[in-house]
Amino acid sequence: MKYQVITIGHEYGSGGRKIGKLLAKKLGYKYYDSKITAQLAKESGYASEFVKENSEYGDTNTILFGFNNWSSGGITPIDQLYVLQRNLIIKLADQEPCVIVGHCSDYILRKRNDCLNVFIHSDIEVRAKRVTDEYHEDLKNPIKELDKRDKKRKTYYRYYTNGKLNDLSNYHLCIDSSNLSLDDCADIIYDMVMKTK
Repeated sequence: MKYQVITIGHEYGSGGRKIGKLLAKKLGYKYYDSKITAQLAKESGYASEFVKENSEYGDTNTILFGFNNWSSGGITPIDQLYVLQRNLIIKLADQEPCVIVGHCSDYILRKRNDCLNVFIHSDIEVRAKRVTDEYHEDLKNPIKELDKRDKKRKTYYRYYTNGKLNDLSNYHLCIDSSNLSLDDCADIIYDMVMKTK
């Protein structure tokens, strides 16, 4: 099979994680997302919450984020996490066929010929409904919170890749999950993988 690794970048609340799990199950591939966070916590010695907050999210003030990361003259804890994350993602991709969600995996694995990079996006209203109804997050203003999370993810991605998270040219396939079921989205990716043997 041509695509041994599928990366899934996504907007928060678009269903990217669930789509990744469904796809991995259909393909018989390993699924990596929260396992990456857990492994990073184990390898770095940092608390899981710290790793979760700093392995995909950056301060929306890019100058401040960059200053905090490099001003000490050495590698900071957040930079250490990125290096560990990068090495772990490369190792996982080399080990076995897998689906990797987030963590700049599309960028980290961009030179591989056997990697399919997918981006899942959705209307913000649909995402807000999913976050409150399915993720059961009690948010005062879901749309405002989603916008804030999007900005933090974009800042992190831009800082470590010098690119844009939602630049569609980074991906082989982009899916709008607004009017599709998550199963349908997984089926679309599955069909693409199966047709490129």
